[in-house]
Amino acid sequence: QLQLVESGGGLVQPGGSLRLSCVASGFTSDYYAIGWFRQAPGKEREGVSCISRSGGSRNYADSVKGRFTISRDNAKNTVYLQMNNLRTDDTAVYYCAAVERDYSSDYVVAWHEYDYWGQGTQVTVSS
Repeated sequence: QLQLVESGGGLVQPGGSLRLSCVASGFTSDYYAIGWFRQAPGKEREGVSCISRSGGSRNYADSVKGRFTISRDNAKNTVYLQMNNLRTDDTAVYYCAAVERDYSSDYVVAWHEYDYWGQGTQVTVSS
């Protein structure tokens, strides 16, 4: 059974940092591109960042560029999202998602193209 499990969310003050983890089980994640998405109450799902199978290609939403870093460790079937200089508008439930890709350099931006989703982890940025 294919499964993604996010962890690392929590409550942090503005300017603080968190590192989210997305652990894949039931499949070999290095065949899959991975994306991070978030959804705040009353708002639509938003793409945050995505990474190719190899980890060599990455994409970031403009709102997080320079603050967030996506990375992956295929040996551990894990993708990370390092979030620095957090702002109150980063508050949301963060989800990771996976989609199988033929090319190791491809990443996928659009959420509707992803096939597998985790249950989400809450990130709250507040003073």
